[in-house]
Amino acid sequence: MPPQRRLDQLAWPQVRQAARRRGSTVVWPWGSIEQHGPHLPLATDALFAERILDAALADLDAALPVWRLPLQAIGFSPEHQGFAGTLSLPPELLIQTVCSVGAQLAACGFERLVLFNAHGGQIALLQTAARELRVRHPGLGVLPCFLWSGIEGIAERLPEAEREGGLHAGLAETSLMLHLEPALVGVERPRDGALTPPPPPGWSLEGAAPSAWLMGDLSASGVVGDARGADPELGATFCAALVQGWRRRFESLLGSDWPPGRVQAGAPAAEDG
Repeated sequence: MPPQRRLDQLAWPQVRQAARRRGSTVVWPWGSIEQHGPHLPLATDALFAERILDAALADLDAALPVWRLPLQAIGFSPEHQGFAGTLSLPPELLIQTVCSVGAQLAACGFERLVLFNAHGGQIALLQTAARELRVRHPGLGVLPCFLWSGIEGIAERLPEAEREGGLHAGLAETSLMLHLEPALVGVERPRDGALTPPPPPGWSLEGAAPSAWLMGDLSASGVVGDARGADPELGATFCAALVQGWRRRFESLLGSDWPPGRVQAGAPAAEDG
């Protein structure tokens, strides 16, 4: 990641100048420290958030007004407690953290904050935090997003069973880690978490009618999915799709005035350049 994209590696006059640019956007990567089965590291989500974000930002035009914060590695993972090494912060603390950091970025004059999240278990929490921050600081656009959501080239390369039930440490995550950091992947290729009985008709673990599941309900190994077919070439395909997809999304955001209402709500006048 070029130093000029790292907000924490700038001097304060540079930050002041950055914040004054029209469309100034800060991206905050979020991961987790939680079990990922017997074969993947605790930092799986954190590593994915940082690597994909850095690659996507590195592909952008250097003149675009976007900078990243340091990774927030410890998140909200209570569903994985009971497995050694999982660390989870209280939800109210994380909401307060987002609101506190966001308030200070708004005071600097930044126009947008993107919460770039790679842990599925904190999607709703960060959406709640984003809404609370926006209410408190309507001049700051806040965009919570999820690494794997809506990216072309992912779902079609997964078997139907993994698309539906590969929730954690299965084929996709194992393959991506084999591509990015193969030395961190253990030799096991577990398959676990098949539900007997499955959810009743109209209900699901995640999706339209989700359940507040705990990993201990589903799996003895900490895996929900099938990692047996994982390989680094598949992971490279996923990586390319994620980087390209997020590069396009950032380009689209940075070329827009989204979200509506920011300037009318009191965002400071920005400078072109």
